[in-house]
Amino acid sequence: MKHPIFTGSAVAIVTPFKDGGVDFETLGELLDFQLENGTDAVVVCGTTGEASAMTYQERSEAVAFCVRHVGGRVPVIAGSGSNSTENAVTLSREAERRGADALLVVTPYYNKATQAGLIRHYRTIADAVSLPIILYNVPSRTGVSVAPETYAALAEHPNIAGVKEASGNLGNIQRTRALCPKDFTIWSGNDDETVPICALGGKGVISVAANILPAEMHWLTQLCLKNDFAAAGELQVHLKDFCDAMFCEVNPIPVKTALSLLGWRVGALRSPMCPPVPENLERIKTALSQYELVV
Repeated sequence: MKHPIFTGSAVAIVTPFKDGGVDFETLGELLDFQLENGTDAVVVCGTTGEASAMTYQERSEAVAFCVRHVGGRVPVIAGSGSNSTENAVTLSREAERRGADALLVVTPYYNKATQAGLIRHYRTIADAVSLPIILYNVPSRTGVSVAPETYAALAEHPNIAGVKEASGNLGNIQRTRALCPKDFTIWSGNDDETVPICALGGKGVISVAANILPAEMHWLTQLCLKNDFAAAGELQVHLKDFCDAMFCEVNPIPVKTALSLLGWRVGALRSPMCPPVPENLERIKTALSQYELVV
């Protein structure tokens, strides 16, 4: 019987940069802020962490730092995906060596693998490590979506624990729940779909908004896990405008901009990411003001 790697809200934490490298001092402060506000797990070197613009050495050091700093208080999940199966194996083994509790592995981007190719890709990675793996389905960024039948095949592997679902396809999530064993965990990969996915049996969210609102995202998932979906639905609606603002441009442009506006020293976005256009910058500022995060 597989157990969920975490239940609740996991922050997909940003990576602060300084002088051409990772700013570990600020990363530690961000981690402390998360832990003080109830975050249930930390995902490092994910999409929000700009992992695709980091060197392998930077990714390895960021994982190691988070593991040391968190010190076992919550699980540390390392993004270790790549469009190359061999590279994903390398990143996954390195994250395991550095002490990560689990891995988040995105579907191969650009290649547009077939479903048979996805099964082969993920099984190869899962065979290469002993850590539990969270699949990551985000077709808007990768160009390929995992079919429910593919989840069912992958769920047979002892190291494949579940999926971060960011497809926005609730019908496929229902079919995944029907086809997969109960110990195959589903987490929302979209902040604004946390409640509906939890209502379908999901165990929480891997969140962008939690970088700014960790306590609120934690409480949202706790209401879901307590089956208080009336209150959870009200909170989800309350957070909707903020979540939308955090995706007014491609992630992580808005959330990293918001952190900077709040005084966090997160540094510049790495190319090809760039600052938001003026109208979206105003939208981000308005969201921070409306949620009383700035005066």
